[in-house]
Amino acid sequence: MSIVTIITIALLVEAIWETLKMVWKDGKANVNTIGALIVSVGVSMLAKIDIFAMQGISLSIPLVGWILTGILMSRGANFIHDLFNKIGDKGVQ
Repeated sequence: MSIVTIITIALLVEAIWETLKMVWKDGKANVNTIGALIVSVGVSMLAKIDIFAMQGISLSIPLVGWILTGILMSRGANFIHDLFNKIGDKGVQ
């Protein structure tokens, strides 16, 4: 495993955690965030979209990659575009 792979995983994990933290804000559940998570995870699973696999990172359970990708996708297109720019994917314009 290369240092670039470790940095990529670290960026993805941080982004996932920051997204999950938005579920509970100011002592109550954020319905909009939960709704976006449900829709995004569902779409990611149905379409089998896995950002880890796209980056050449193989997870032992594909379902986990789909769920984690859905969590990231719940933040929206701009967030995903910025994330790809950070991890150096030149295929995203």
